[in-house]
Amino acid sequence: MSAGERITIAIIDDNLMVRHALETLLGTLPDMRVVFAGDSVAGAVTGTKPQVFLLDAGLADGDSLRLAAELHEANPDSRIIMMDLLPTSEDVMEFVNAGVSGFALKDSTFEEFAETIRAVAKGQSVLPSRMTESLFSQIAREAGVSDRKQVIEDIRMTPRELQIISIIGEGLSNKEIAARLNIATHTVKSHVRNVMEKLALHSRLQIAAYSHRQSD
Repeated sequence: MSAGERITIAIIDDNLMVRHALETLLGTLPDMRVVFAGDSVAGAVTGTKPQVFLLDAGLADGDSLRLAAELHEANPDSRIIMMDLLPTSEDVMEFVNAGVSGFALKDSTFEEFAETIRAVAKGQSVLPSRMTESLFSQIAREAGVSDRKQVIEDIRMTPRELQIISIIGEGLSNKEIAARLNIATHTVKSHVRNVMEKLALHSRLQIAAYSHRQSD
């Protein structure tokens, strides 16, 4: 990438608030330009050839891994960054094998988030590392929402997500939840990611604690 050239970015996330906030935040950086922000891969590759795809690892349909592989195959010159909260080592290996070049943690600082994009755009591979300030906290501030309680009250949980929260409160594993609900384990993982994202939580223990508070 030549000096002065801006990194072109496509954002694929099915959370409208997150998608728009990321587009706004990245748009403030002089070396980056968002050329697409939507909830589908099809739109991201129509008429655009972004250098970097930002792909949410917790898409509601649970197909993030498949979509990452499809993006890599269709756009071999582009780089893919997965946005996630707490990827397991198994998740990391699966995504890397699918052609993913980096991971931008959703609980990283915005500065570190941007540095991950810059590093990956230059051809580097970036593995997950834990950061301090929540990126979603900054997104909430940019959206003008500073009261955490109000944020939680404004969140719309799906019936399945509420069900997942309740069962996690019972102490069941993803595999056990999948068996009880007769759904795939990767679908459970996707719901858990979405719950953590919506509630700005960082672990299953925090989800369980939230579940217990709600039932009191």
